[in-house]
This record gives sequence, structure tokens and C-alpha cells, in this order.
Amino acid sequence: MSKACPPEWKKFTDKKLSLKLNGGRYVQGILWGFDPFMNLVIDECMEMATSGQRDNTGMVVIRGNSIIMLEALERV
Repeated sequence: MSKACPPEWKKFTDKKLSLKLNGGRYVQGILWGFDPFMNLVIDECMEMATSGQRDNTGMVVIRGNSIIMLEALERV
């Protein structure tokens, strides 16, 4: 069984990201920190509802197993 290479998260630090989470939730914010389980600390987090409403939630921790898709919104 081969071992997958972990992504280089350091290059995403201090960059604005867009994340799709389970339950149909979308958030954007700046990656502030991470751990080996892909738990992310996001600063200036903004949750975008499907109705178009945006809620500023500040700094949050997002569990790695709830992340479906991650996109960098700035050049890495």
C-alpha cells in the first residue's frame, strides 16, 4: 500500500481560501494555521449562505474531515 504525500500547507498560510464544507456550506477566509489532521484555523472567516447572505464569523477552526473542496483565491 502506498502512502500519499501530504500537501504543502505552509505555502497556503496567510492566503485567502474558499472552502466547500459538508452540509452545503461555503466559507472564505485567510489560512492562519493547520495541523496534521487538516484541521484549519481560518481568520476573517465569512460564511456564504445559498441565499446570498454573508455572515462574518471572525476566527474559526474547521475540522479537516468536514472539508470537501479547498481553493486558493490568491496566487500561491
